[in-house]
Amino acid sequence: MIDLAQDMMDLQTRAAFQEDTLQQLNRVVASQDQQIRELQQQLKLLAKRFDDSLFAQEQGTSTSVDERPPHY
Repeated sequence: MIDLAQDMMDLQTRAAFQEDTLQQLNRVVASQDQQIRELQQQLKLLAKRFDDSLFAQEQGTSTSVDERPPHY
């Protein structure tokens, strides 16, 4: 009977540690998901700026922020 009680305590302890680990992993995954969403949004903005820049070059007008003004 003592062995059964000890086994039960061991199982409960393992379950508690596993639950804690799952909660920690869930927080990490949620954080990474948010970072991925932010990076995807930034990538879309950069792609749009790049496409706009290419279009401007094709049209002969440049909208580059780093471009020198004509008087230089």
